[in-house]
Amino acid sequence: MTKIKKVVVIGGTGLIGSKAVKLLQDAGHEAVVASSRNGINAYTGEGLQAALAGVDAVIDVSNMMSFDKDVITDFFGTSSRNLTSAEQAAGVYNHVTLSIVNADQLASNPYMAGKLTQEEAVASSGQAYTIVRATQFHEFIETLTGAYAADGAVKVPDIDFQPIAATDVAAALVQAALGEPKNETIDLAGPERAPFGSFIRAYLDAKGDVRPVTADAAVDYFGAPVAKGSLVPGGEYIKGQITIAQWLKA
Repeated sequence: MTKIKKVVVIGGTGLIGSKAVKLLQDAGHEAVVASSRNGINAYTGEGLQAALAGVDAVIDVSNMMSFDKDVITDFFGTSSRNLTSAEQAAGVYNHVTLSIVNADQLASNPYMAGKLTQEEAVASSGQAYTIVRATQFHEFIETLTGAYAADGAVKVPDIDFQPIAATDVAAALVQAALGEPKNETIDLAGPERAPFGSFIRAYLDAKGDVRPVTADAAVDYFGAPVAKGSLVPGGEYIKGQITIAQWLKA
């Protein structure tokens, strides 16, 4: 019989966190929804000691959006140090962090710099951990389309793309949390790799949007220069199941 585990999900009310909570509960595990809304704040440390009592693993999908590098690196770094310190004190077995594929190569983007700071804080903490680096979510494609749209067209970087559904991301995080800590970084990507523009085209077609999509090697990724493989895994990775067509249909 599978041992029932208690898992705290930091950011448990968000896109990925809420899905992870449901997956844990559906499998019969105890999931603690941790967010500032219910008095558990990794950045300030509020409520951590009580929330981590008797906990087997923590999934950290906390997030903030900022284009200020100092703000975002402080948030991710401080939150991760507070969490891993509290976990060690409570005897938590495994810390799982969600990061981004190739964050270390894209640190000229403030958000990527923040995620890299988070990774470094976790890896140097002494707490057993698994860092799961995912590619961009299917759910982010609408935002990407808007960001690269101008003058009745969409011009994107001339790079490969391999997006993944949030459901697949949550499943991988839960699997990592219920398993043995790897004490390393693992990559996670969707089932299809193709030019960035082809995914934008698929999204626009599903919306009945006829704007042209072009690719330009000079276009960056939110301030970070990119090459063909910048947003996709360069080696072994876990592959998600949900294709862009399946996600768009759903």
